[in-house]
Amino acid sequence: MTDTKQLTIGIVAGEISGDALGADFMQQMNAIHPYIRWVGVGGTQMAAQGLASVIEMSRLSVMGLVEVIKHLPDLLSAKKEVLVAFADAKIDMFIGIDAPDFNLRLGKVLKPQGVYCVQYVSPSVWAWRENRIHGIMAATNLVLCLFPFELGVYAKHKHPAACVGHPLLGKLTTDSRTLVNRRQELIAALPQFALNHIHNNQSLICLMAGSRTSEITAILPLLIESAQKISQTVPNCQFILPVVSREHAQLVQDFCQSHAANLSDSMHIVHNDGQFSYTDGLGLSQACMNASDVVLLASGTATLECLLLERPMVVVYKVSRITYAIAKRLVKIPYVSLPNILSNQQIGTAIVPELIQADANSDAVSQHALVILHNPSEQTQKLTQTARTLRADSHANAAQAVLDGYFGNQI
Repeated sequence: MTDTKQLTIGIVAGEISGDALGADFMQQMNAIHPYIRWVGVGGTQMAAQGLASVIEMSRLSVMGLVEVIKHLPDLLSAKKEVLVAFADAKIDMFIGIDAPDFNLRLGKVLKPQGVYCVQYVSPSVWAWRENRIHGIMAATNLVLCLFPFELGVYAKHKHPAACVGHPLLGKLTTDSRTLVNRRQELIAALPQFALNHIHNNQSLICLMAGSRTSEITAILPLLIESAQKISQTVPNCQFILPVVSREHAQLVQDFCQSHAANLSDSMHIVHNDGQFSYTDGLGLSQACMNASDVVLLASGTATLECLLLERPMVVVYKVSRITYAIAKRLVKIPYVSLPNILSNQQIGTAIVPELIQADANSDAVSQHALVILHNPSEQTQKLTQTARTLRADSHANAAQAVLDGYFGNQI
């Protein structure tokens, strides 16, 4: 049920992946209910859908327990600023896009005030600290889950939840073209980077350290050292590093010049400067993954993209020692990457190499990459089956679920 009254919706995303998710949700909402005013926190994609941001999204892009503590004063200040903006705007509804540590704190203030509160992306209560469900229930009227296995804990506690699937499910599909054709199109789409060193008969490996500066600092040295070892075995191998901005490109370029000068002709750093256009509607990093023989990447949303594109991968994960020590005691599942979490739910085993903390070293990463280069189909077949099952089990429309819940709550 919907009506034609104007809705003022507060919405908050804390990082680039949340900006994409938030923009997709806003587009769905605008199509169903055209009288919406959006206010909150997001990036360029959400701004394009009509969001008026009240603070910079970068202030919320903090990962890790120790890292959050260092930024706590500004995070508390950001919370106050957002709540003031929401009060001034007299919001009807609040949508928290991921970033549960920040968004659930907003929800705990807003829900008692009568604001309909939705958490889009379930906190990982299925992985650790299930008792957090009580805090989630206090802060939300509805939780939108990305994956079907997440619904169990909400059913157990009788809290409204819906599995809406990840928007990437509808955007990323298997590419029937050959790798050569995908690669040629990628090169044609990036003329400003002159990728003339990449030839059809060479192996291409995509390196992705993450979208945050802290992730790049932690993961990039490992990926570059791994690339150097791979190149010793596969001398003509080429590497492509997609990053999110010119600033990150410069950071990566400076590091490569200092630590991998011998790979200068085979290391290609690319970013989206507004000129990138790929016919299948893929983003830059997705197009780079789609054209590569194997992807070496940090655990995160990119691993789901890689799964849905059915590209072989090696996943690495590194955080501060203290963060890892605390998390290791709390987490009750054996994997950190989405492909392995999903496959473990489906078939009880991992499907991609996952190297965590001390195990994430250049010897291990390069060895796994070389195995995949020698026989990519073994992993690809498992990725295909996992992706098919995931798509089959994800049904609900996020925007409709929210509007139905909101207007039902008004009765």
